[in-house]
Amino acid sequence: MLEGMRAAHQSWLGRSLIAVLMGFIIISFAIWGIGDIFRGFGTGRLASVGNVDISVEAYRNTYQNELQRLQRRARQAITNEQARAMGLDRQVLARMISEAALDQETRKLGLAMSDADIAKTIENDPSFRSAGGQFDRDRFNDAIRDAGYTERSFVREQRGVYLRQELIEALTGGIAAPQAFLDAVHRFQAETRTLETLLLPAASAGEIAAPSAEVLQKYFDDRKKNFHAPEYRKLVTLAVTPATLAKAETVSDEDARKLYDEVKGKRYGQPETRQLQQIPFDKPEAAAEARARIKAGASFEDVAKERNLTASDIDLGTLTRDGLADPAIAAAAFALAEGEVSEPITGQFTNVLVKVVKINAGQFKPFENFANELKRELASRQTAPEVKRIHDLIEDKRAAGQNLAEAAKAAGLEARTIEAIDATGRDKSGALVTGLIDAAALLKAAYASDIGADNDTVTTADGGYVWFEVAGVQPSRDRALDEVKAQVEKNWRDEEIGRLLASKAADIVKSLQAGGSLAEAAKAIGGEVKIVSGVKRSGGGGLAAQVVTQAFNAPNGGAGSAAVSNGRIVFKVIGSETPALDLSTAAMKSAATTARNALAEDLVTQYLAKLQSDLGVSVSETALRQASGGSNEF
Repeated sequence: MLEGMRAAHQSWLGRSLIAVLMGFIIISFAIWGIGDIFRGFGTGRLASVGNVDISVEAYRNTYQNELQRLQRRARQAITNEQARAMGLDRQVLARMISEAALDQETRKLGLAMSDADIAKTIENDPSFRSAGGQFDRDRFNDAIRDAGYTERSFVREQRGVYLRQELIEALTGGIAAPQAFLDAVHRFQAETRTLETLLLPAASAGEIAAPSAEVLQKYFDDRKKNFHAPEYRKLVTLAVTPATLAKAETVSDEDARKLYDEVKGKRYGQPETRQLQQIPFDKPEAAAEARARIKAGASFEDVAKERNLTASDIDLGTLTRDGLADPAIAAAAFALAEGEVSEPITGQFTNVLVKVVKINAGQFKPFENFANELKRELASRQTAPEVKRIHDLIEDKRAAGQNLAEAAKAAGLEARTIEAIDATGRDKSGALVTGLIDAAALLKAAYASDIGADNDTVTTADGGYVWFEVAGVQPSRDRALDEVKAQVEKNWRDEEIGRLLASKAADIVKSLQAGGSLAEAAKAIGGEVKIVSGVKRSGGGGLAAQVVTQAFNAPNGGAGSAAVSNGRIVFKVIGSETPALDLSTAAMKSAATTARNALAEDLVTQYLAKLQSDLGVSVSETALRQASGGSNEF
């Protein structure tokens, strides 16, 4: 057939016939199905922003990268369903849409960045510098490879990032926190008040007659839900963890002291810190030559200046030994005396001279205070194999049909039976049940289980196990008054006392507002007026939070009251001071930064919304669900 078509194509008549034939074929496809091919075009598109498309594949890659980053931070697996519940899919899409809009705007404005500027910016990135402060090609290659980039693709993406940053910086660079805002923050944080206070104790409410049966019954009926009996469960539990099996007496003082020396800097005080300076050299010979010059009388600073290094260039700051990433440099720097300059040090990435400017000695709590704790910790580590052995034995016994108590006995242990415990860990008297290992996780699992269920073990943070069985369930129910009469009467009495004290305090406040004094009120009840000064909104003077809140709700010279655990406090504000605003303090710098960031964020949000509105944004919800794992179908 093909040969015939080739022969026909040699003459004009043949070419005419073939043209007619192809015309019929094209028309038939148009009628019967060629449109499906063109309708399929764009199925790989998830969203469009102006004239830029965001593909399903690009979105999927970005989404998975963000999900993996989230899992690493959380240190646990996160399903697509959980990620979508947190809004991760929408956050990723919103970011990609914003970036696409900003990229189009940077092109429209003609913003550009040369290859040399990109290279310089990357070289100055701290992430790619060695311990000596120089650009490290190997570190750069490892970082971009781990992130899934080639050098070309990384540079291309970074160009977009830097141009977007340039645009945003132009938009927000001139924003400053309003002075009125800083004044208000300063007044709120720094204002102090002086108060006269008088405690009205519960006894000042007077004698409270016992309630009648009718009053008590009505009080109970109106508040039945407050006395409702929760569901209780009878549990059989067994905990086998390194801590429960550990025997501290088997650990020597020597081993415990060794562990103390390893961890004391993190747990038991402040480790030694040193203020250090460092000069890097490309070659060890150059470092040796510089050290010889220092021995001959040149200063460390003079050598740095000759290498065009400023004071900030050579300053490493004040660091602990662990704060120095290079072990060789750390060992040498922390072996020097104060003011001493090291011999040339060959580190992992560079050669350096180090000078110790100042030594701050470490301060630690004594070993004796923690000896038993450290011994228990070491003993716990030693019991890990035994925990595993017991776990396997108990699981074998349970698989053979034994209940938890029988399996525990076979392992030489005894299961614990808790007759009644509610979901918050309290028994029927309202007291917390003590001695439970990982109580929150155990109760959550127990209340998700049922009688006779085969339950998974609860694993503990130290590598142990907690088994449980639900042996009984007592459903929640309404209690009768007789069951809780004592508690009901106490609650009624407490409310009565509170009501009477509030009424009495209101009378005193009214008297103060009319010109009376707190001293007169104190004399009438045999109380004592106390002066409390230096009270801020954050607290002070040992006053309860509710008293402080009311004190700052009142004007200067005003009065008020608030309930406290042992009665009610009446107060009068007799003074208020606000120091002069100092914008150089850490608190005000933080407030100014917070305000500026909030204003900048709001401005950028509005700017992006306008950009996206002008460009036009469309999103395929079906493609979004499919790309984020919500559906396998478009």
